[in-house]
Amino acid sequence: MSPTDPAPAGPDGTVRPAPERLSLARLIVTDFRSYARAELDLDARPVALTGENGAGKTNLLEAVSLLSPGRGLRGAAYADLARADGTGGWAVSATLRLPDGDELRIGTGQEAGAEKSNRSRIVRIGGVNAGPSALAEYVRMVWLTPAMDRLFVEGASERRKFFDRLVMGFDPSHGTRANAYERALRERNRLLADEMFDDGWLTGLEEQMAEHGVAIAAARAEMLARLRGALDAASEDAFPRAEIALEGALEDQVTRDPAVDVEDRFRALLKEMRGRDAGAGRALDGPHRTDLLVRHAAKDREARTCSTGEQKALLIGMVLANARLLAARGHQPLLLLDEVAAHLDETRRAALFDEIVGLGLQAFMTGTDPSLFEAFGPRAQHMRVADGHIHA
Repeated sequence: MSPTDPAPAGPDGTVRPAPERLSLARLIVTDFRSYARAELDLDARPVALTGENGAGKTNLLEAVSLLSPGRGLRGAAYADLARADGTGGWAVSATLRLPDGDELRIGTGQEAGAEKSNRSRIVRIGGVNAGPSALAEYVRMVWLTPAMDRLFVEGASERRKFFDRLVMGFDPSHGTRANAYERALRERNRLLADEMFDDGWLTGLEEQMAEHGVAIAAARAEMLARLRGALDAASEDAFPRAEIALEGALEDQVTRDPAVDVEDRFRALLKEMRGRDAGAGRALDGPHRTDLLVRHAAKDREARTCSTGEQKALLIGMVLANARLLAARGHQPLLLLDEVAAHLDETRRAALFDEIVGLGLQAFMTGTDPSLFEAFGPRAQHMRVADGHIHA
């Protein structure tokens, strides 16, 4: 079966992905956001969650997103995830149905009584403690939220984070390198701001920035080439093709020159520009300044000047292209699509659902109106969320 073949239908007419697909078999949340406790038994089909605004649909998507590295789709502080009337801690656990047919328990949370300043969370994989970055070895995840509707019209930071999450789907170590780079960057900025021009100290930090920064740029450049190929190969019947580029000096250089040469030049540049960066209060060169540029190919127009609907369609097209890439490599991602269907017309909704089912992906989607998901029919699990409870 190819990655785009539809999944087989069972005797009852329900369509379930082939067993080699990654999915969640069970999800349990405890004292998380609005939930004292909730359990979902899942059969690998896409999941459509409907309910009134404020019912807790997005909270469930956020819980799933925490089964990957980082702070989840809302970027919230871990201590703020605990239920207001709960114990003070929170937990999210899941049973993963692995492509080889085995199951694996993974979970994360924060113990009751953890200080508000405590930024860490506990992660367990197969009952063994692990770091959050280890989750990327088991679960790839891509999400779209209403907050991302302005991705193309706001600053570069959110576009950079969006693209870096796509990179992490292929290179789980990308997030670790990015964190190490940011730590060295912040420390260098602090030293320069305090006018502490200790050459040995600064040189050590700049060596770390050069090493990690060039690796970050190289991973981004590789992902850019992959995604361009997937976008060019995709049909434009429902979602317009996006032309993408990275605006960043390091990314340009690593595509032309050996990485070791780029690393040496970047290290020398950081040393040369200490005085300038001290005056600016921040480093003005590096992968932390890179931007993702997107154009509507058919209209030859920058995405930021397109209509809201066109921007949404471009973004969905990019996410689906990334999902096809991951599926072709045997790393089917979980898709978290918060209130996406409401912004699509009937044709595009049906095309999105067909693509998700065709790729055999488990997607978690939210909406206020059950009619938004009628095109799924029995190909999805439909659940109603109300008053902190989930009903089939």
